[in-house]
Amino acid sequence: MLVLFETAAGYAIFKVLNEKKLQEVDSLWKEFETPEKANKIVKLKHFEKFQDTTEALAASTALVEGKLSKNLKKILKKIVAKDAHEQLAVADAKLGGVIKDKLNLSCIHSPMVTELMRGIRSQIEGLITGLPSREMAAMCLGLAHSLSRYKLKFSPDKVDTMIIQAISLLDDLDKELNNYIMRCREWYGWHFPELGKIITDNLAYCKCVRKVGDRSNFAASDVSDILPEEIEEDVKAAAEISMGTEVSEEDINNIIHLCDQVIEISEYRTQLYDYLKNRMMAIAPNLTIMVGELVGARLIAHAGSLLNLAKHPASTVQLLGAEKALFRALKTKRDTPKFGLIYHASLVGQSNTKNKGKISRMLAAKTALTIRYDALGENTSAEMGAENRLKVETRLRLLEERGIRRISGTGKALARTDKYQNKSEVKIFDPSGDSTLPAVSKKRKIQEVEEQGTEVAVKAKKFKAEMKEDTTVDDEPVKKKKKKKDKEKQAEEEEVRSEEPPTSPTVENTEKKKKKKKKMKDEDED
Repeated sequence: MLVLFETAAGYAIFKVLNEKKLQEVDSLWKEFETPEKANKIVKLKHFEKFQDTTEALAASTALVEGKLSKNLKKILKKIVAKDAHEQLAVADAKLGGVIKDKLNLSCIHSPMVTELMRGIRSQIEGLITGLPSREMAAMCLGLAHSLSRYKLKFSPDKVDTMIIQAISLLDDLDKELNNYIMRCREWYGWHFPELGKIITDNLAYCKCVRKVGDRSNFAASDVSDILPEEIEEDVKAAAEISMGTEVSEEDINNIIHLCDQVIEISEYRTQLYDYLKNRMMAIAPNLTIMVGELVGARLIAHAGSLLNLAKHPASTVQLLGAEKALFRALKTKRDTPKFGLIYHASLVGQSNTKNKGKISRMLAAKTALTIRYDALGENTSAEMGAENRLKVETRLRLLEERGIRRISGTGKALARTDKYQNKSEVKIFDPSGDSTLPAVSKKRKIQEVEEQGTEVAVKAKKFKAEMKEDTTVDDEPVKKKKKKKDKEKQAEEEEVRSEEPPTSPTVENTEKKKKKKKKMKDEDED
């Protein structure tokens, strides 16, 4: 097994002499207690020293990003390719994957390898000969300085860390300011409780308390520069008839000191907000125009940096800040949230409750474009943000007017709405649905049904017997006589109809009934 070990001075490749001892991971540190023991485990095969700090910086940045530098590639081809059958122990699993893909070398990364690297690092001076400790320390210090300087110079114009710190401090100040004001109102409320209901503005309340102090001084003091005339008169009137308790001068002094703190923090907050506004317009002008300074700064702080935010798709930008709600909805199989931090943008706030989801989706799509333009574009103009905001505003207007305008036609004419008239229908109770029959037992009902069934069966049998007798008695000559008589009767009836005037339907019905009776009598006689 071969081991790739990176140092500030260069690359070192070691050969493992006794692989059996590596299996005991817990007791491996004992084998590296002294340089003599360490030389029995591993042996230096090759050491490639860096020429200067620039080469060391390039190699270290490539290792941090998990890439394979040109110098390391050459070393691996020369030394490791000869022993291709052996495994290469690597400290970084990502780097091992890159080496395996490009050079087709089997790399290994495990807890045993990390313990081996720790042992080599502890005895590096004894394992690498010809490299004094002073030179090694100087190269480590120089590489550390150059690497940190490189990271700071990565984006000099896009220093978004200032925005992240500023928005975090602004949120902390809001929380502390709220706690201080609540404490001040509660504390001074014991002495003058009516003042809290009259003055709703927190800053004006603290300024008024700091200027006047005891409530007995309100009558003689002038607070017109803090409060308007009407409220000032109400405060003076309430101070004369206040129900509060009396407090000492020491208590008043402490309350005034707290008011001073509240005023100072609020003034610093306004100054910090102006600073954040200017930084946002300098670093991400298009994002600022789309969603505002505070929402844009919170999005950058949540993602970690402007570049990380630019890598997110529009769907992720839409839900940034609502991760807990999203995963809870996915776990419980319910509706997922429609917006996160972007909900506080002015465009989403202007829309109706019905259209908030649509507007937040469109705003997130346009915001993702502006973020990428700000992070990766060379131009610092805010024209793109203004254009996209205009598109979102027009879309919002169309969604709000869709309910008023007609669905068909040109859409320019307004739909006519009829006047609403409330039509109340008075319904009357129908008593016919109520059953007035006496309750009958189930046994009696079953008996009645059985009796009816027997009667129907008897009647059916009688009818069938009569039909059979009629068919046997009738002969052919009788049938001929019937036909002659029927024809004669029909001829007589037609003559009578032609002679008689038209009669009403009731009279016709009676005549028909009489004719049927006559026919029945004739048939009986035959």
